[in-house]
Amino acid sequence: MMSTNAVRARFIDYFKANAHRFVASSSLVPAADPTLLFTNAGMVPFKDVFLGRDPRDYSRAVSAQRCVRAGGKHNDLENVGYTARHHTFFEMLGNFSFGDYFKREAINFAWGFLTEELGLSKDKLWVTVYEEDAEAEAIWKDEIGIPEERLARIGAKDNFWQMGDTGPCGPCSEIFYDHGAHIWGGPPGTPEEDGDRFVEIWNLVFMQYDRQPDGEMVDLPKPSIDTGMGLERIAAVMQGTHDNYGIDVFQTLMAAAARAVGITGTPAEAQLPSLKVVADHIRATAFLIADGVMPSNEGRGYVLRRIMRRAIRHGYKLGAQGAFFHELVAPLNELMGEAYPELAEAYPQIERVVAQEEQRFSETLTAGMKILEDAIAAMSGTEIPGETVFKLYDTYGFPVDLTNDVARERELTIDDAGFEREMTAQRERARAASQFGADYHARLDDVGKATDFVGYDQIHAAARVVSLLVEGQPVDAIEAGAAGVLVLDTTPFYGESGGQVGDTGQIAGDEFTFTVTDTQKQSGVFLHFGHVDSGTATAGVAVNAEVDIARRHDIELNHTATHLLHAALRETLGSHVRQKGSMVAPDRLRFDFSHFEAVTPEQLATIEAQVNDKIRANIEGQIYERSYDGAVAEGAMAFFGEKYGSTVRVVRFGDYSVELCGGTHAPATGALGFVKITDERGVSAGNRRLEAVTGSHALAYIQEVIDRQTRLAARFKTAPVEIEDKLDRLFERVSGLEKQLEAANQKLAASQGADLASEAQAIGDAHLVVRRMDGADRKTLRDTVDALKNKLDGAIVVLGAAEDGKVALIAGVAKSVSDKTPAGELVNHVASQVGGKGGGRPDMAQAGGSQPENLDAALESVAAWVSERLA
Repeated sequence: MMSTNAVRARFIDYFKANAHRFVASSSLVPAADPTLLFTNAGMVPFKDVFLGRDPRDYSRAVSAQRCVRAGGKHNDLENVGYTARHHTFFEMLGNFSFGDYFKREAINFAWGFLTEELGLSKDKLWVTVYEEDAEAEAIWKDEIGIPEERLARIGAKDNFWQMGDTGPCGPCSEIFYDHGAHIWGGPPGTPEEDGDRFVEIWNLVFMQYDRQPDGEMVDLPKPSIDTGMGLERIAAVMQGTHDNYGIDVFQTLMAAAARAVGITGTPAEAQLPSLKVVADHIRATAFLIADGVMPSNEGRGYVLRRIMRRAIRHGYKLGAQGAFFHELVAPLNELMGEAYPELAEAYPQIERVVAQEEQRFSETLTAGMKILEDAIAAMSGTEIPGETVFKLYDTYGFPVDLTNDVARERELTIDDAGFEREMTAQRERARAASQFGADYHARLDDVGKATDFVGYDQIHAAARVVSLLVEGQPVDAIEAGAAGVLVLDTTPFYGESGGQVGDTGQIAGDEFTFTVTDTQKQSGVFLHFGHVDSGTATAGVAVNAEVDIARRHDIELNHTATHLLHAALRETLGSHVRQKGSMVAPDRLRFDFSHFEAVTPEQLATIEAQVNDKIRANIEGQIYERSYDGAVAEGAMAFFGEKYGSTVRVVRFGDYSVELCGGTHAPATGALGFVKITDERGVSAGNRRLEAVTGSHALAYIQEVIDRQTRLAARFKTAPVEIEDKLDRLFERVSGLEKQLEAANQKLAASQGADLASEAQAIGDAHLVVRRMDGADRKTLRDTVDALKNKLDGAIVVLGAAEDGKVALIAGVAKSVSDKTPAGELVNHVASQVGGKGGGRPDMAQAGGSQPENLDAALESVAAWVSERLA
């Protein structure tokens, strides 16, 4: 039996031997692609290569790309666990040609790998071609020798691929494997094709045409190849199973899941779907976290949380008595850590994130499931009410698909329409997670070629206006006073990316002047946002573009500071620290990083001291280009969210900081003056945030701190250096006075309790005390209630106080009568008459109100209410 790892290695080695460049898997978070929630296919990292926007130094590539389909258009989440081949996470093996070879070579490579390298029987392989693709059909029949009965001609719905309504497209050819007559199903193109006997294992896309807006298909000047073969599917073939969950990876993870939840012996048939869910979801969970996604309530983090909570719920269904899901990270790392070093590096961090989420969810799962079970038990039909679904989501953090999962197991449905009515605000947030749309500015087809950026070496440049946009639409001119966007053929303006904000400045021609208020970058085109100050801006004219140099200088200082802080954080807190985002502005910087607890004041002081040591050392910056692999071998760190080609830009400050970065930087660390950290806080589970200032802004910050200290010292009539001692003495005095006040209140409560006990009204076996006590705080009221409950048998006490237009109420009830007169109901009876409400235990409850003018009447009504309850 060939292992899954061996199949992956064989595929990569086969195509490397055939002159393909091995390209390591990209992140599951698509870099610089706002149209995708996750990387969901092997060709995603090469999208711009196919479009000609990202030239590479190779024309053939092979990859094993990790993919996720669990949100947005491509969402397999609900099917996972119930079918043989649905996954949230999967690996896509692919070979690619960028204008090099075409159909003949692609078909021969595929056939050679399957039949020679893997040794599959040719009689087991079936092929489909696009019904109009006579060229591919001839290659399969005449050169490969596929007989007519094992070749099917399929229409455009399944066998014609296109990137969008316009642009690159072409026919497909699919390869199917026949698992045998003992499994139901028919060949592709037959009514029984949805069965499990014939399974598609490889899709060859022949990128041949460029579809025009009018529908005409023009031949591409360099036709290309994009193929995709699911590793799990081909591994199943090699391991003699038609069920992906039967392969070694899933069998190992399912066995680990069974041990983690306490299953002994062979799992029962009914337990298998849940074990499949857990085994599948740990892969998606671990790799998403390794790629920087953290569980949260929005965007990618929301999808990750849904995946994790679905797995945890299935674990509890299997009998887990506590946290278990994090225990599967280690066996997953043993299985896949060698192929994916990023997993091996991050797995201790992944364990901690998963354990934290388990703890958070387990605290609500039991309560939420009880609500759901009670609701199902009370139902008269087969539909779970929308109100219940909403309550589970809003109060207990149940993703809707988790409730759907339970409903599916019980052969029930949920009231989607009712849920939608109840959940507009939350629904909008969830909807945002699957609507990653392209930027509205991007009429880039009308803009032309990429802008020549010269801003690393120049802060002003001669240029020509290529086009003008107003509200995202091309225009012929922009008049004085109007806002718009200028696109130049050459620019010194840095376009916002990598956390660094866009440049501002001036663009001036003979006929107009234009103030740039922001610069953005899309697919290599720089968009200069701003307004025309004078004259009329038109396309085709020569201009001079000049960056605000003082602002750019401040930005460069802060960008360099983020690199130094990153290095200091890793040195002080550990190598698990990784950048999770940044914002580099002229007046401050923000740096988000992975860490699982607050950074202590002592650690912050150490980090700040390390950075300032490097600033005083005045380390010269070195910026140069390297191959991506060469830069990583040098120890360069890739920043989160950036997209890197085969050649990368390295920013180095000695041996202390080496980063891959496209931003602008200080020439040496000494230019920063010094760095002052101004804030540190958590932003999400496992993620922290630093804010800091540099240069003149750091000086201004320190001066403001000193000024505040001086003003504070003046208020306390002491010297600034003595203000801490002065405040310590003041706090000690306040603490002593608070203790004296508390003792006095307790004495007052005891005294009042004794006095009020003599006023108790006997009602049956109970003793009722009702009194208004204006001026007493809530603690005094509680202490008085406790004193009365200790003195009176069957005590029922209601006390009220009014102050500053507000009402405070407290009710205490002895356990002997709390079943008939629970304190919560009693206090709410009073509160409802003074414009408020409250709650608490059956023996003690409190409430507030806003109508003190009604307090006397409300207290007078208590005796009748109690009498009626005790009658």
